[in-house]
Amino acid sequence: MKETREERFIALGELLLRLAPPNYEKIRMTNSFIATYGGAEANVAVALANLGIDSSYFTVVPDSSIGKAAIRYIRANDVHCSPCIRSESGRMGLYYLEEGFGVRASKVTYDRADSAFATYDFDRLDLKQKFAGYTWLHTSGITPALSPNCRKLTMNALKAAKELGMTVSFDCNFRSALWSFQEARDCLTEYMPYIDVLIGIEPINLIGPDGKDIKEGMSMTPTFDEQDRVFRALHEKWNFKAIGRTVRFVHSGSENSLKAFLWYDGKTYESKTFRFNILDRVGGGDAFASGLFYAMMKGMQPHDIVNFAVASSVMKHTIHGDFNITDDVDSIIKLMNQDFEIRR
Repeated sequence: MKETREERFIALGELLLRLAPPNYEKIRMTNSFIATYGGAEANVAVALANLGIDSSYFTVVPDSSIGKAAIRYIRANDVHCSPCIRSESGRMGLYYLEEGFGVRASKVTYDRADSAFATYDFDRLDLKQKFAGYTWLHTSGITPALSPNCRKLTMNALKAAKELGMTVSFDCNFRSALWSFQEARDCLTEYMPYIDVLIGIEPINLIGPDGKDIKEGMSMTPTFDEQDRVFRALHEKWNFKAIGRTVRFVHSGSENSLKAFLWYDGKTYESKTFRFNILDRVGGGDAFASGLFYAMMKGMQPHDIVNFAVASSVMKHTIHGDFNITDDVDSIIKLMNQDFEIRR
């Protein structure tokens, strides 16, 4: 491994209350819900904190019992929450999850309109002061999908981080329930010049010399050469330090396979393919991102970076809730090496 600096990580995004029926029940059948908390950016912050990275989270929650409980839930996972804001207006955003089983896929229903985060006036904040002392900022395409002021917040945050010399990572995280593909493409493409580490490649606009999007017609399960061509075009246009994306093979609602591609140091790398059973799929992509960031922070070699990231995602699929509560790095490395022997 290369010698690395000590990172101070901060994630920006909305924290959500998650309500899920127990025992894989459908909402219309259940008489109770299991309440937990999560959100794309929070999931990354928690996973990194569990792996020993100095990790903070910046969000806005209502100044209520629910908002306080949400922050307490994050703080219990060793995430620093001093940047968080408690607002006197707005509500807690939430989502309902029906967990899939067998041939039945999982289903997410959002209820997050007019949340404290989406309606907060971020213009009053000095973001450079907010990010002072941190070395890495992470956010995602979910944040700008929430409201016009969140779109402005995202751009201002990316600019502030770059001015401070921070590493900036961004997960495209397109959610069709929040905005249209065209809206997302127009907005997210404007953020690309400020990003160092990109997770996912849709719906970024990548127009080639012929006037067509280079990604157009790309398979959902691309070959190495196909992915390498797109990664090179993305890097040539925006000079990313790293680009990562997963490829999922769905055998059923409760059994998948997963692999990933990584652009790093001018080359494309392909991971092993992992086949596994699913306990809880939510947060799997965020676990991939956190694994990728951790491996980069620790100076792992490129092949190990991409395999550690996929193994982190696979591990998350075995854990209930949004968070990858894995504080044993060796367990991820053993999974990365497909070593399933019991240690006594």
